[in-house]
Amino acid sequence: MVTHAVERISTDHAGITVGVTGQQWRGSVSAWGAVTPWAEERLVPLDWAVAADDRWHLPSKEAAVRQRRFDGTPVIETRVRIPDGDAVQRVWCVADRGGLTVIEIENDSPLPFAVAFFGRSVLTERSPSDVQIQGIELPDDAITMPVAHHTSIRVAIPHGPLPAGVDPHAVSLASLPSGATVADGWVALTDRASRIDLPDVGLAAAVTAARCDLMLAGPVSADDDPIGFVLDVGELVRCGDEAQPWLAEIVRPLEAVARGDDPQLPAALGAAHRIAVLAGDRRAARDISNMRDRVSGRIPAPELKPFSELERGLSAGRFVASVELCLVSGCDLLPMGMPSAWLGVNFELHGIPTSSTSTVSIAVRWHGERPAVLWEQTGDAQRLTAASIDSAWSSESRTGESLWDAPRSARAANLQVSAGQLSITPQVAPALPESQPATEGASLDLSSICSDADPDSTSFS
Repeated sequence: MVTHAVERISTDHAGITVGVTGQQWRGSVSAWGAVTPWAEERLVPLDWAVAADDRWHLPSKEAAVRQRRFDGTPVIETRVRIPDGDAVQRVWCVADRGGLTVIEIENDSPLPFAVAFFGRSVLTERSPSDVQIQGIELPDDAITMPVAHHTSIRVAIPHGPLPAGVDPHAVSLASLPSGATVADGWVALTDRASRIDLPDVGLAAAVTAARCDLMLAGPVSADDDPIGFVLDVGELVRCGDEAQPWLAEIVRPLEAVARGDDPQLPAALGAAHRIAVLAGDRRAARDISNMRDRVSGRIPAPELKPFSELERGLSAGRFVASVELCLVSGCDLLPMGMPSAWLGVNFELHGIPTSSTSTVSIAVRWHGERPAVLWEQTGDAQRLTAASIDSAWSSESRTGESLWDAPRSARAANLQVSAGQLSITPQVAPALPESQPATEGASLDLSSICSDADPDSTSFS
């Protein structure tokens, strides 16, 4: 074997955010699987390397590295090509024992290998190997562990200090929830807002990723992007956050954009109205509704773009709003028509907003070339249409089914969502989100907004 020296990799928080909702610890997983906790003065990643049958493989330098998120969740799988198979690393966080980041290494090959961890200490189930492996110069803090063929091992990063007397190399990790179980939990959490089950699974994963990242990193800065902030808060509330504590937080951003012309301002006002309604504040809901009515005649509807052209920026809420607008625009179902890749394929949408107080769910099945549509409305029933598919159809019923016309012309659209839409790469670690907004109980006043929107409106406090 040729001897290689391992360089310590500097980090700037680039990667996918991991953590546990309700806890403060956050970290980033790099494109090659290095894990970097944020809340430290000196940011040191936990890196890894694999001693396979042919040589040492350093994921940070390998070309054959593939990475994916489980269904868009913060459960990350990184694969490194080795002879006759892959070394597979999976990273996820659990709330157990005060919080742990689990790093699982699977040997998906017919030959044994050794894995080395270096950069920071980890918890293990058994003592690491004290046999020096030739062919690489590992840092002094490195530990190595054997992994038999088609088996796996786990190590973990604790999110806090260990209790007194706990041996860090005799910690039971096998009983912790699996990555798949944790991913299912994240999906259930994000599905509280809405769920899309489309022929393009990448789109659903992109929406899930946006919501997961939002729940871990918090909304964008209200100073940098007031509309993005309101849309982000709206998504947090849809995913289960209490509305009342956030209501005071959206006042100043709304003031900042009251006279603006951002195409997503109506969507932000819809999100703000939903927050006020869920918070039970009728005055706030009325004031925001008055403002929204005034704005709706001034700002044209946002341009509908093919899914493949939607780009994820810093605001997860902006991205999700753009996706949902392409699925349901106001009360018009599938306003972009039927992409050719959807024809003959069953799909479903659940909980897509038709107004700030109503949602619609639809299921599409096929009778030959004609889509059979089942729908259900929640909240205030709206008059549903599908102008791009069957211009003669409409319904105000809460539930029903209908056989639409065959799509007149299938749209040939690229539905594939790029990996760049699944996550963003922050250059600095965002401030850790508090469990509740910082200004609970603050005085609320929208008079400066609503006086412009409607001179006769009443502000709330």
